[in-house]
Amino acid sequence: MRIIPVIDIKNGVVVHAVKGNRSQYLPLQSPLCSSADPIDVALAFRACGFSELYVADLDAITGTSCTLSAVRGVAAKTGLKLMVDAGVSDMNRAEQLLRCGVAKVVIGTETLSSLAFIEQAVRQLGSERVVVSLDLKAGTVLSQSASLQEMSALELTRKLESVGVTEIIVLDLDRVGSSFGVNLHFLKDLLTSSNVAVLVGGGVRGIDDLAALRNLGVQGVLVATALHTQKISLDELQRAGLLDT
Repeated sequence: MRIIPVIDIKNGVVVHAVKGNRSQYLPLQSPLCSSADPIDVALAFRACGFSELYVADLDAITGTSCTLSAVRGVAAKTGLKLMVDAGVSDMNRAEQLLRCGVAKVVIGTETLSSLAFIEQAVRQLGSERVVVSLDLKAGTVLSQSASLQEMSALELTRKLESVGVTEIIVLDLDRVGSSFGVNLHFLKDLLTSSNVAVLVGGGVRGIDDLAALRNLGVQGVLVATALHTQKISLDELQRAGLLDT
């Protein structure tokens, strides 16, 4: 199982994400890095032994701006394998991200208007370069599309699989930064009803949660708060075989 650290970027700095309340996000303070600069934080994660990084460009996601300068800098300076959510809703922005050096384009349901775009992205970019983020809040799917909002998360996952998606992120915004734990019952249902690779983000409290997710068959976990608060230590990850160095 892959452990993938997360950086959320807002106004050019890394912020601490809590429960999706973006207007209240504050610049990151962490024992892992004395700076909130995206490149510095990413380099700190690389020094810890991580090889992948999930980046959320919150300004792009909310439509405030989309320079992608921070993403471009992180890709150029760190050598990390990046998966990036930058509010992708058309092929132009997806291709912009790939030109920035991003390994995988994340298409979040929050900014998705139709399944047709996902099918197009998979067809043109290849399934290995497309990850769909199943963005959930209060147990429902977040989307600009009324038809997608009406689907259950399980139903939407099956639809995504039918158009060629091979990897999804289950991102529970109510649990992000909360240390509330993960919804193991829902994840078990999801994993038994589809064949997509599942990554999980939001709510991870500690090494026991990671063990439970690995036992379920989850392929990867996005982690931020638990690393910065040291509720999950690098030593624990190494002992569990979840960190290479």
